[in-house]
Amino acid sequence: MAVCASAGAWAAEPITFEWFEYSGRDAVFTAPLPKGAFHNPILAGYYPDPSVVRAGDKYYLVNSSFAHWPGIPIHESTDLVHWTLVGHALGDPTKVSFDGLNISRGVFAPSIHFHDGTFYVINTLVDAGGNFFVTATNPRGPWSDPVWLKGIDGIDPSFFFDDDGKAYILNNGPPEGAPLYDGHRAIWMQEFDLGGRKPVGPRKVIVNGGVDLARKPIWIEGPHLYRIKEWYYLMCAEGGTGPGHSEVIFRSKSPWGPYEPGKDNPILTQRDLPAGREYPVTNAGHADLVQMQDGSWWAVFLASRPYRDYLFNTGRETWLLPVSWRNGWPMILEPGKPIPYELKGPKAMAQDKGAQGDALAGNFTQRDDFNQPWPGPEWLQIHVPKHPWFELLNGNLVITPSAVNLDAKRNTSFYARRQAHQRFAASTEFAPPRNAGTAAGLAAYQNEDYWYFLGARRSDVGLQVFLERHAGKDFDEVEKTTIEVPDSLKLMINGDGASYSFFYDAGDGWHQLKVDDDGSILSTEKAGGFVGTVLGPFARQE
Repeated sequence: MAVCASAGAWAAEPITFEWFEYSGRDAVFTAPLPKGAFHNPILAGYYPDPSVVRAGDKYYLVNSSFAHWPGIPIHESTDLVHWTLVGHALGDPTKVSFDGLNISRGVFAPSIHFHDGTFYVINTLVDAGGNFFVTATNPRGPWSDPVWLKGIDGIDPSFFFDDDGKAYILNNGPPEGAPLYDGHRAIWMQEFDLGGRKPVGPRKVIVNGGVDLARKPIWIEGPHLYRIKEWYYLMCAEGGTGPGHSEVIFRSKSPWGPYEPGKDNPILTQRDLPAGREYPVTNAGHADLVQMQDGSWWAVFLASRPYRDYLFNTGRETWLLPVSWRNGWPMILEPGKPIPYELKGPKAMAQDKGAQGDALAGNFTQRDDFNQPWPGPEWLQIHVPKHPWFELLNGNLVITPSAVNLDAKRNTSFYARRQAHQRFAASTEFAPPRNAGTAAGLAAYQNEDYWYFLGARRSDVGLQVFLERHAGKDFDEVEKTTIEVPDSLKLMINGDGASYSFFYDAGDGWHQLKVDDDGSILSTEKAGGFVGTVLGPFARQE
């Protein structure tokens, strides 16, 4: 079905959603947690490339958000386990644009730092401006306008503030000269003038290729530099973001090197575990270290949870593990050990028994009745909006439909939250369209080429409830039925691994529209890219 590029013959009819509910119920999280323990991942669903910093007795964490909006979510915690969304480093839609980009472009791997009372977030907007940083004295904002960094190519920039007052920028970039093989990259460093807010002096390669260039390591990236006692430790991801992903460590007596790799590299990976293990975790890497107030060290990192083979719809998530030190080297997880879904938490977690956070880990149900001044945490849009198209009014979410469909590479009237479980239900209730020319309902979206839309539209004989599926080059109206027009309609999407089922309720109980459709189309393996599935209300002009 074609969707117009403009409003067409019909004026936009606002659609009123009464509530939205998301409920996750994965088997791995059903057992009660022992006292003092926590569930991994700590941020479930699409929260890749974590970076963390401590400021006093609080911790702040940022993640990649690619072409979703707002950009660069900032979470706060007192114990590294319970997290609350407190803001976004990119929130002004007049400063950036992702129009025309695939959803997996835009915000790549931000890094957060705290220095002399100021928070810094440095990042790359891929195909949307390059490398930049923003600053704030309060992580809740306001954040400065982007300061663009000239002369720094590549991705994954991070700051390092040394004890002598000097500052540096590190990043992934091409090697000096021609690459020796596919995936050959390097870690570069350059001094940064804090007063002038710009890089100064020569850039230098401090790691070429990875731990052992002779073995042709790929995609050395995500560099973080730490000064711990008399050593400078450089930690990087290596092996790409797929099953071969890992984290490696180097150290030197000087920030400029030379850097020697640790003898026990990688210090984190899951690539050496058997494929048939129960509740597998894969893709582990892209870590950041933080020292807590009690002196203990911890690492946040990304990893994924396949439900079968290498299929996962939840994207790359944020996990937490303690760090041990052996002979002057950190170890996140010994080779051959699986990442635990449940483990003992930091001391701060036990000390702060009242620690609260958003529903982000384990099994949970999150319902938004839209009766607050602003929608609840974790809501997002696709691409940067040009104008507002939703409002909270009288305890409802009111969406003014756009003529832009989900297959467009720009903002449309779709408001969503992350799928955080393999087994979940997402549902909503709304007043169905009164007039022809508007469709409204629930969408499950991975990218512009892979999505479902469970919707309703007026027809000459009643209300048509339908299911659309976009899977690469294939677009299908999978099922449809016509019912009498109710005052209110409920829709629900149930997922269980690759099985997605779709239901409607016009006031007389739930009816199935389509059950056990192949939802693996929403997996990263089939859809490509770096994001996870998001779900929520969608309305469009047709």
